[in-house]
Amino acid sequence: MFSNNNRNARSESKSVMPSSNVNIIGAGTSIQGDIVSEGDIRIDGQVNGLVSTKAKIVVGPEGEITGDLICQSADILGKVTGIIKVEDLLFLKGNALVKGDLYTAHFEMEPTAKFNGRCYMEPEEVAAANQKEKNGKPVTSTKSESKVEQKAEEEAR
Repeated sequence: MFSNNNRNARSESKSVMPSSNVNIIGAGTSIQGDIVSEGDIRIDGQVNGLVSTKAKIVVGPEGEITGDLICQSADILGKVTGIIKVEDLLFLKGNALVKGDLYTAHFEMEPTAKFNGRCYMEPEEVAAANQKEKNGKPVTSTKSESKVEQKAEEEAR
């Protein structure tokens, strides 16, 4: 009587337990192509292509991405060459090296990290960049980008 209930309780608890949604690209691994995920992604190897998730991306100190990143939040300690679109916080840590434009709501950078590119933090620019990606169109120039560039040119004069 009790043993059947215990077995049923054990099998139910196993099916209810959440599965891990962390995807790891280990050191020594090289991927040619796009990665699309619902869960967190950690990259310690090399990726050539788009990396997209609705969660967090971590690029480890030895990680290297040549391509665009799209995510909710990101911690970058390695090298990224491409456009980065982060809905919340983008954090460049340690000896991070980023070459490309950033679209983010919040940006933090340690003094040892390096960033070469443009950073867009106005909500309409971030939303426009994310909307264009959702529609499958590449990010080129939006009206708000043009306004920012015009303001910069006027201030430079």
